Amino acid sequence: MVRRWGLVALAVALSACSARTVPLSQGPAPQAGSQTRPTPAPTQSAPEIVTAVAAGVVAGPPIRELPLSRDQAVRALAAFRTSCPSLIKRTDATGLTQGSDWQAACTAGATTADDDARSFFDRYFETVKVGDGRAFATGYYEPEIAGSRVRQPGYEVPIYGRPTDLIDVDLGLFSETLKGRKIRGRVEGTNFVPYPDRAAIETGAIERTAPIIAWAADPIEIFFLQIQGSGRLRLPDGGIMQIGYESQNGRDYTGIGALMRQRGLLQPGQTSMQGIVAWLRANPDEGQTIMRENKSFVFFREQQTAAKGAMGYVVTGGVSAAVDPKFVPLGAPILLAMDRPEASRLWIAQDTGGAIRGANRVDTFWGAGPEASVIAGGMSARGSAFVFVPRGTLARLSAPPQLPGPSSSGSPNGGAPLNR
Repeated sequence: MVRRWGLVALAVALSACSARTVPLSQGPAPQAGSQTRPTPAPTQSAPEIVTAVAAGVVAGPPIRELPLSRDQAVRALAAFRTSCPSLIKRTDATGLTQGSDWQAACTAGATTADDDARSFFDRYFETVKVGDGRAFATGYYEPEIAGSRVRQPGYEVPIYGRPTDLIDVDLGLFSETLKGRKIRGRVEGTNFVPYPDRAAIETGAIERTAPIIAWAADPIEIFFLQIQGSGRLRLPDGGIMQIGYESQNGRDYTGIGALMRQRGLLQPGQTSMQGIVAWLRANPDEGQTIMRENKSFVFFREQQTAAKGAMGYVVTGGVSAAVDPKFVPLGAPILLAMDRPEASRLWIAQDTGGAIRGANRVDTFWGAGPEASVIAGGMSARGSAFVFVPRGTLARLSAPPQLPGPSSSGSPNGGAPLNR
């Protein structure tokens, strides 16, 4: 049973946090572009906050003071062990750690008994707040919908595999300033152009280039399965076909719930996934138009295991979470203290998501089944997030840079220019 940490206790812990802060990174000033109209006075744009270090990092409360139950610690440790082989090899995009930083915890975690799981986290980790630490959490789950391997009456909605003409482009190969950025599209003649959006795909734009791996019974169900990223097809003979994320068309994700709220289409208490689905079913024509405003479209593959996250490992309901890997290292533990008791627990960051962007944005995974659907569909929680990093991380980040000492030749920098 989850032990909830009261908001008063949370406030006390936050006020006691260390004041050591890793300041915002000071990147180069942006280059001025062409002006179509005069500006009152020249201004300098603030550097874009794109990583945890750039957002600023502050020490969080000691782990022994956090609301971490034995059961949470045991389940989180099991998921952490699973992540370790990748964690110690990955390049951490947050700027917080290096793969080798996790080696001691991974080695110890492999042989830690369940009874020592809580003390394990206290012994090998410290907590940090990224930015202001204010978190927003949603939920996702593994849907089970009606489907068929072959087209037949009642199963008319194609579930596409990856198209043969979909191309991924790593922009970092072309410019250092674009390192880490990728786009998807296709070639038309000598041009690289955006891939068809949802509306175009649903009206036949990729019939000749994309395999159909199965057929769904309900367009609304497959729409939400695309949002979740993986799921199960309940076949006519009672069997199950497991499908998982293969790729995406490169178009930006748009949450239709926000659109519907802005337009006054949803009444109070109707803003959960279940409420949105009910409205779409009651308004099929307008509903189809709204769904197509989400231009993002997901392609699937059949898989033999349960849902896997971005690290390539099977995700665990109530333990695994999706994060923005530029702000939380993939594989790291993250504790949420929220206004929803279900979300207030220790999670392991094992997944990512197209809509999960920015510091302290977390999408909690709840597994499969009706209960998971209800919790995930109604999850909207606010509170605080504490990222667990290897002990010594904050001290290293806070230390002033060390300049090289004088060389034997008398040159103050060993004959090499200093970076200024």
